Amino acid sequence: MDVQSAVRTGALFGISQNNIRVTLNRLVASNLLNKAQRGCYTLGAEGVAFAQQVNHWREAESLLCPWQGDWVCVNTSELKKSDRKAFRARERALSLVGMQQLSADLYIRPNNIRNGVSAVRSQLHSIGLEKTALVFALSQLDDEHEGQAKRLWNTSQLEQSYRESAAALETSLSQLPKLPLNDAAKASYLVGDRALRQLVFDPLLPAPLIDEQLRRDFTEIVKAYDKVGEDIWFKFLRLDGECKTG
Repeated sequence: MDVQSAVRTGALFGISQNNIRVTLNRLVASNLLNKAQRGCYTLGAEGVAFAQQVNHWREAESLLCPWQGDWVCVNTSELKKSDRKAFRARERALSLVGMQQLSADLYIRPNNIRNGVSAVRSQLHSIGLEKTALVFALSQLDDEHEGQAKRLWNTSQLEQSYRESAAALETSLSQLPKLPLNDAAKASYLVGDRALRQLVFDPLLPAPLIDEQLRRDFTEIVKAYDKVGEDIWFKFLRLDGECKTG
C-alpha cells in the first residue's frame, strides 16, 4: 500500500495524516511492515506470519477432526514471567489457538485439530509461544477435572454470538449497496472486522461441547461478506496510485 492510500483510509476513521505516518514508521521498526520503496509498504516478516494466522479462519473448519475426548496442553511453568514482551506474545498465541487455563501454568484445548499436538505446537511456535514451552497430549482426566475442563469455554455465549453476528452481517449486506463508496467502505470494515475477529479468536470447539453446524453457517456468511467488502475496498483503494514494487 502507498502512503496516500493509507492516509485516505485513516481519514475514514478520523485518524490524522501525522498519526498514520508515525504508525507506519513504528510498524516498520517492529518488522510488521517493510518499506518497499519511497512511500510504499509491504508486509514485513513479522507481518506475514501474523497475516497468515489471521487468514487461517478461511480454512479452519477443514483442518478439524472428530474429537476423541483428549486434550492438547501447554505447560508454561518454566517460562519467564518477568519478560513482558514475551509474556504478551505468549498470551496472544494461546488465545489465538483457543487455549484456556485449567490450573496454574497449565493451558488446554480439545485435541480436535488435524495432526494433533504436532500441528498445534507448530502453530503456537509460529505466532509467539516460546519453543521451550512443553506442549503435549492429555487424556483420562478424573471426573472433577474433566468437568472443569469442559466448562472453561462459555459455549452458550459463543453460540449466541454466532447467531447475533450472522444477523448483523445479513442486515449490513442489504444496506451496503445503497451507501456511497466511502460510507460503504467504512461500514463494511467496522461490521466485517468484528466478525473476522470473532472467527480469528474462535476456539474451534468440537461437538458435543458446541453446535459445530452453527459455527460453520456463521463462517460461510462471513466468507460471503468478506467478498463483498473486498470488492468495495478494491474500488475505494483503486482511486489512488499503485505502488510499483516489481
